[in-house]
Amino acid sequence: MHPEIRVGILSSPRISFSLKGNFRLAGSDKLLCGDCRLSLKGDTAILSCQSESRELSLPIVLKPVETDNTVFTLKKVIIGIDFHWQRAEDQTFKGSLSFIKEGDKLRALNIIDIEDYLSSVISSEMSASSSPELLKAHAVISRSWLLAQIQKGSELKTRGNYHSTVKTADGYLKWYDREEHEGFDVCADDHCQRYQGISRASSEAVKEAIKASVGVVLSYKAKICDARFSKCCGGVTESFENVWEPTAHPYLTKVVDAPAGSKEATLNLTRQTEAERWIRNKQDSYCNVADSRIINEVLNGYDRETSDFYRWQTTLTQEKIQGLLDKKLGLNVGGVLELVPIKRGVSGRIISLRIVGTKSSITIGKELEIRKALSESHLYSSAFVVETGQKLEGLPQSFTLIGAGWGHGVGLCQIGAAVMAAKGFDYKAILNHYFAGAKLEKLY
Repeated sequence: MHPEIRVGILSSPRISFSLKGNFRLAGSDKLLCGDCRLSLKGDTAILSCQSESRELSLPIVLKPVETDNTVFTLKKVIIGIDFHWQRAEDQTFKGSLSFIKEGDKLRALNIIDIEDYLSSVISSEMSASSSPELLKAHAVISRSWLLAQIQKGSELKTRGNYHSTVKTADGYLKWYDREEHEGFDVCADDHCQRYQGISRASSEAVKEAIKASVGVVLSYKAKICDARFSKCCGGVTESFENVWEPTAHPYLTKVVDAPAGSKEATLNLTRQTEAERWIRNKQDSYCNVADSRIINEVLNGYDRETSDFYRWQTTLTQEKIQGLLDKKLGLNVGGVLELVPIKRGVSGRIISLRIVGTKSSITIGKELEIRKALSESHLYSSAFVVETGQKLEGLPQSFTLIGAGWGHGVGLCQIGAAVMAAKGFDYKAILNHYFAGAKLEKLY
C-alpha cells in the first residue's frame, strides 16, 4: 500500500464543484453526483447538490464509490498565486474530496495516493514531454520533499517552538516554508509543489517515470532528504540555510551548474565584486540554454511566458519602489536613496538587503522577502546587482536591477537538469550532481 496524502487545493467562502460518478458522504449512505456548491455558515456548511440542500458539520469527506472514472472538478482554482502568471482554471482530480474550515473560509482538500499525486506534480511542474531521465529525477525529488515535509510537520507539532522571523538590530529576516499549512500535508501551488489534477497527468512518459521510481527517495544519513528544486539556478545553486531556517543540509549547498572541473567552481560569490562580475556575464552553465526544443520540453505554456530566466533586467522608478515597499511590506522609508546588499549567499543571491531612505532605513531578508518587496509579484531571484539612476536634488529617480536565475536556486535546477538529460546523463547522475552525498533508497 502506498501512503495517502492531503493536498490543500482551493480556499474560499463558497466553493463550486462537479462530481462525475457517485461519491459517498462519509458517515452516511448518501450518494452525491453532478454539480454542487458548498458555502460556509458559521461553524457549519450548506451543501447544495442538484436541487437538494443540507447543513453539515465540518470537516466533510466525499469518497468515490468506484476508483475508475470517478473524479471531481473544482471550479476557478487560482494557480501561480501572487506570481506574474496568476490565473484561475477549473481542475479535475482523482481520489476523495474533503472540506475543512480555515478561518472565515472553506478549504477544499484532495485525499489521494501519493503516487497518483506525483503523476500530476511532475506534469504540473514541467512539461509532460520532458525527457524520461529528467522525469525520473523529478519523481524522486518530489517524493522525497513531500515525505520529508510530512515528517517535519510531525516533528514541529512535538517541538512546538518553530518560528520563521528573526529580528535584527536594524530590521528582520523572514522566510516562507510549508509550516504555514496546519490542516493538510501540502498545498497545490508554487509555495509547495504545483499540483493541478489529472489534466496534467495524462502522459505515458510521466506514468512510466513514476512506475520506474515508485517508492524511491533521496536519503542522507538514514533520513529522507528535504529535496528542493527551482526553475533556473543562474549557474550556481544556493545553500538551504540561506533561504529557509538556519539549519544546514550538506546535500543542499553550493553546486556549480557545469561539468566537473569548471573554472567557476573557485568563485566566491558571497563577495560583492565577484558576485557582480558573475551576474553581469553569462557563464558556460548547463542552465544557460538557448535551445528552444529543450525549453519547450521542460516548461509548461505559462512558464514559457518567462524567457529571460538565466540573466534578466528590470527598472523601478522612485515612485514605483516607494509604492511597492508600502504595499508589500507596509514600509515608509521616504525617498529611497540606496539599495545595499549586506550579505550574499554562495550563489550570489542577496539574503540581507539594506534599504536606505530619507526618513529611515531598514535591513530585510531572506531572499523571498526581498523578491516580494521589489516586485508586484516576485523578482525572478535575489541574485542581482543595482545600478542607481540619475539623481534629482540628491534623490535617485530609478534603480535598475540586473539579475541571474529564476527562483530560490536551492537543490535541483530544472533547466540545468533538462540540459544534462539532453546530453545523455541518466537520472541517477543528475541527482548526484545536484544532491552531493545523498543516496537513493526504496521505501515501499
